Amino acid sequence: MSKKTAGEHELTAEELAAIEEKYDEGSRTRYVSPKAHVVLRAIAITYALYHYLTAGFALPPEEWHMGWHLCGLFILIYAYMPVFRSEGAYGKHKGGFRIGNIPIYEIILMVLGVSASLYLGLAWRGIPFLGIEEQTFRMGNPNNYDIFFGLVLIILVLDIARRTLGWVLPAIICIFICYALFGRYFPGLLQHPGVSFKTFVSSMYFPQEGIFGVTLWVVSTIVFHFVLFGVIAQRTGLGQLFIDNATILAGRYTGGPAKVSVVSSAFFGTISGSSVANTVSTGALTIPNMKRLGYPGRFAGGVEAAASAGGQITPPIMGAAAFIMAEFLEVPYTTIVIAAIFPAVLHYVGVFTVVHLMARRLDLQGLSADMLPQFRKVWRDGWANLIPLVALLVVLFSGYTPYMSAFCGISLTVIAGAARRDTPWTLAFPAAFIAFVVWKYLGGGFDLPMTLLLAGGSILCVFNPQKRLEMPELTDAIETGVKYALAVGAASAAVGIVVGVINTTGVGFRIGFMVTSGAAEMAQSLHWFFTYGAFEIFSIEDLQLFLSLVLVAIACILMGAGIPTTALYIMLVSVAQPALAQLGVPPIASHLFVLYYGVVAEITPPVCTSAYAAAAIANSNPFKTGMSAFTLGLGKIVAPMAFVYAPVLLFVSSTGFDALEFSYTATSCILGVVALSAAVVGYFLAPMSVPERVLAAFAGLVAIAPSWQSDLFALALVAPTILMQVISKRRAVAAS
Repeated sequence: MSKKTAGEHELTAEELAAIEEKYDEGSRTRYVSPKAHVVLRAIAITYALYHYLTAGFALPPEEWHMGWHLCGLFILIYAYMPVFRSEGAYGKHKGGFRIGNIPIYEIILMVLGVSASLYLGLAWRGIPFLGIEEQTFRMGNPNNYDIFFGLVLIILVLDIARRTLGWVLPAIICIFICYALFGRYFPGLLQHPGVSFKTFVSSMYFPQEGIFGVTLWVVSTIVFHFVLFGVIAQRTGLGQLFIDNATILAGRYTGGPAKVSVVSSAFFGTISGSSVANTVSTGALTIPNMKRLGYPGRFAGGVEAAASAGGQITPPIMGAAAFIMAEFLEVPYTTIVIAAIFPAVLHYVGVFTVVHLMARRLDLQGLSADMLPQFRKVWRDGWANLIPLVALLVVLFSGYTPYMSAFCGISLTVIAGAARRDTPWTLAFPAAFIAFVVWKYLGGGFDLPMTLLLAGGSILCVFNPQKRLEMPELTDAIETGVKYALAVGAASAAVGIVVGVINTTGVGFRIGFMVTSGAAEMAQSLHWFFTYGAFEIFSIEDLQLFLSLVLVAIACILMGAGIPTTALYIMLVSVAQPALAQLGVPPIASHLFVLYYGVVAEITPPVCTSAYAAAAIANSNPFKTGMSAFTLGLGKIVAPMAFVYAPVLLFVSSTGFDALEFSYTATSCILGVVALSAAVVGYFLAPMSVPERVLAAFAGLVAIAPSWQSDLFALALVAPTILMQVISKRRAVAAS
């Protein structure tokens, strides 16, 4: 076990917070005066309470609900996020034209944003004295008020997306806007008559399409609540419970700390909406432990980044895109969760295999017994923190709405964190929640078993042996959760413009046809290479599908440089779905395909923020850390190819499920990922030569294709490597 270098030290909480602030778009904020901070904290808490209460009791009409959600985004983003991300912009400034260090022009933008957000609700039934008719009569024929407020909303939504996420997403959206308005000037298949300015503004502004469309609806009713739950649950101790149990499970084995990183990140990813937050929270412990064990810093950071990025594809609570996917496909969220089980397993098998083989190659041992947490102590202190997560999942999988499950999860998390039997006034929290549960039962909302479960869980939570959260700590957690939700909220509003343009112009089908046509031509040219007389390894149709998938995957990775997974998924699935549907791919497979490559983009250099955050903790080269994360994420790269070719791996595909076919295909995919992992590390039973690694890599890729022909071909490729590995292993044993 290597010793710490002279310059290495344990990172403090402040240093970790600074790393998260640097690489997580939702963390760094402008300095505001103490009085302004009090006001903004009150607004953030009120914003959170509004979403919390509407999730449990009743949602207002969608035009009002999304309007209020946008109001909070405009106020908090313009207060905390400066126009440009220069160092000086975040600091304290003197002089006039500022209120609480917030420039006056930001206040004006807030007012305009709030006015444009609430106008739709105010004018929904018409405003006679202003000559505004009901919304039904104005759809497609907007008046001057509609044009003004619609234009203001479009511009400001693009601005808040730029402030929270950078220039890439707004620039792409502007290209879509130009396409909608000036379609007649585009060449070939992309040409269309163009949309008039008034029609464009109208379609971007009114519900069902554009900004007030499905993406903002899902974020304002579901995603916000799960982000809030994740932050509060982490503060109450659920994240630490995950890390401790991961250490107990995997710490003692070969390369223990790295396996702890994989397991804990998988656990933590179920409650964290941010890959960077996941990386920093678990990496603060696992990365230094990996380095002390002997892993290179870039590899240690890559392990953490690759594992943390997997949180968005790890059931049962996945990232924001999974909830939007459920709305797009018009299926229950639980269907998405079931479909994502095996692909997530394949991802973690890949990361785990690389970690294990690297540990074998470097001859690294696990943690000693005295370095492992004590199982009894971990569960004696932390058992209550698991109750909110269990309750949330039970409610979610019992057929209730996701926002009702989030309401119950948040309620029980607050009780577990802040209510104790020896502090009488805090018992108001469980009393209020039990009253709500009973009220729902009497109204037929909950059945008796669910009522007893939730009421019993709230009573058990007050016996939590851990130190309770004081009110300032609880409000700080709520405020942090709101800040985390700002970026995804801005992205969802802005990318709604893309959805509106695609629905209005049909550009998704046009580009999809171009993708499949180009892939068909390439398949015709390459088919001869895979045909030997009467024996055909891959048909033209298989090659066309493969090349179409490669083109879509490349688009995901290239466009994913600096764009959040959710926004990238929404933009690209509109293109991928028509293209892949023409080739017979089930809808759920094509949607998950885009989601997976959106996640891969997060760990693909040159823009891979979670890997950069891990590099800061590991004190390693950011680019090399990103490359390590990319190679460690091979499971995420090959899994989408596998389930598109074999939808049976998704359990719930429209093509049906067959246990025997699933078993054979799953085994083939896992063996393919293992072969790829060995090629990446350069070690299996013994160190591998370059030819052995090349053969193993090709065999792994071919084995992913679910057919007996490809499996036989893969076996023929890998057989020499296996033979040489066995011989090398025997020689090494004999020499020792």
